[in-house]
Amino acid sequence: MLAVARSVLAELDLEVVLERVLESARELTGARYAALGVLGESGDELDRFLTLGMDKATHEGIGELPRGRGVLGELIRNPEPLRLAQVGRHPRSYGFPAAHPPMDTFLGVPILVGGRPYGNLYLTEKEGGAEFTQEDEDAVVLLAEFAGLAIDHAGRYTGAESRRDELERTVAALDATTQIARALGGETNLDVVLELVAKRGRALVSARTLLIELEQGESLVVAAAAGEIPDGVLGERVAKRETVASAALRTRRTQNLDDELNRTRFEQFGVGRLGVAAESGLIVPLVFQAQTYGVLVALDRLEDGPAFTADDQRLLEAFAASAATAVATAQSVAVERRSQRLAAAEDERRRWARELHDETLQSLAAVQMILSAGKRSDRPEALGEAADDAIELLRQEATNLRALITDLRPAALDDYGIAGAIEALVGRVARQGIDVDLQMDLEYEPGLRPTRYPAELESAVYRIVQEALTNALKHGHAEHARLEIREEEAAIRISVEDDGVGFDPSSRTAGFGLLGMRERVELFGGALEIDAAPGRGTTIRAVVPVQPADDALEQSGQAGTGL
Repeated sequence: MLAVARSVLAELDLEVVLERVLESARELTGARYAALGVLGESGDELDRFLTLGMDKATHEGIGELPRGRGVLGELIRNPEPLRLAQVGRHPRSYGFPAAHPPMDTFLGVPILVGGRPYGNLYLTEKEGGAEFTQEDEDAVVLLAEFAGLAIDHAGRYTGAESRRDELERTVAALDATTQIARALGGETNLDVVLELVAKRGRALVSARTLLIELEQGESLVVAAAAGEIPDGVLGERVAKRETVASAALRTRRTQNLDDELNRTRFEQFGVGRLGVAAESGLIVPLVFQAQTYGVLVALDRLEDGPAFTADDQRLLEAFAASAATAVATAQSVAVERRSQRLAAAEDERRRWARELHDETLQSLAAVQMILSAGKRSDRPEALGEAADDAIELLRQEATNLRALITDLRPAALDDYGIAGAIEALVGRVARQGIDVDLQMDLEYEPGLRPTRYPAELESAVYRIVQEALTNALKHGHAEHARLEIREEEAAIRISVEDDGVGFDPSSRTAGFGLLGMRERVELFGGALEIDAAPGRGTTIRAVVPVQPADDALEQSGQAGTGL
């Protein structure tokens, strides 16, 4: 009995405990058949019925398992041990189904958990045709007490395990959501946000593949993916109509690929026709402030899959809410930046048009008037004098045009590198009325670096300095500025401090110089700091890594002057 008790009490898995109880009851009494009926919530019928001693064919022949009527129901109504020599002679006996094996001797004992009925233990057909004895009854009653304790412990442990698993899933969801929140607060590059969402979402539900499909008009574009995807799928688009994603976006509810209609839509109209295969999947809409942006497509659970659980769906839906916020914000920032770049480009065109109109065209008109006046004059020397005046005016205008061209792309930057170009820039700014104290310490210039800096890096550094000095001169009305440029810790550090009127960095201004500086720094994965306030000047500090971000090489060279 002690060995049986240890065997039962040692288990913490409820299903294993119930199996051990059945095995132990047969071992203690020598019964051929053993069964354990578990009461339902109402307590007046059996919700589960576990058996031991019958083969599969016998089970199938019997059909529906007992619900607690007849003799079995007697223990439900009166939870006391019941021992019978002929079960069929009991007044409440219903008899057995046609395929049921014969059973005569019977012993039934209730199982209490925490003082309340949990179920009943039934034993029939003691070996050798003998009846169950009082010793058998005492032993099974004691076993039922041990079983009640074991079931209570297992239930508590299972509940704790379930709560722990739920907490782990909640923590995982919070962690993933935190990562997205960090991306929202510190990253506005849509591609980076999408990559983070795809990787975190896949890990959250242990999916083989997670795709992000974004809406673009009447199409869906595979904008990001993590896990196993066929070559060429990323960036592909499908018509939104008739897809599972369209159903998710229209209803704003998660769609499951276990649904036959959804599977057909996935394979015939969605990414399934691009070669993406899946046995199971969840399609979760991305919704932010009542607007849809796309869907998360999670395919084939790797652990205990391929189907996803209801918990997986809830986790992914909670995650999608944060992801939608990040995607919406990144898209808004991208649209705003495109608008600002267009406005900045248009502002530049207006500036060059004004410069050419106010100076170049007016000077050419003056040349025309001088020459015309000399031609009409009666004095022989008048035409020569007019020609001299016109030549001088043309010389001045050529100088002005050369300055405009230098602003667009200084030749010194290509010919002599960043140091020579910045020295020339400081000289031009000084002639316009601002005294600049220049301190420059770059490794390449003294010959410490074997090769020049990348052209894109030189251009970015030059433009940042140019925009800072231009703003100090034209908008800050500064008289003095201090410019420091040095290479330190694999980065070029720039500091421009002026004594101008300053400004409020948080206010929205009509100029786009700061926008241009910020974008150039971000392209190289650097940092920009602006310290300014009305009435106390401006300090701009920038850190530009010598090795730029992967996409900087292409984008930096294409950026406008942003002056």
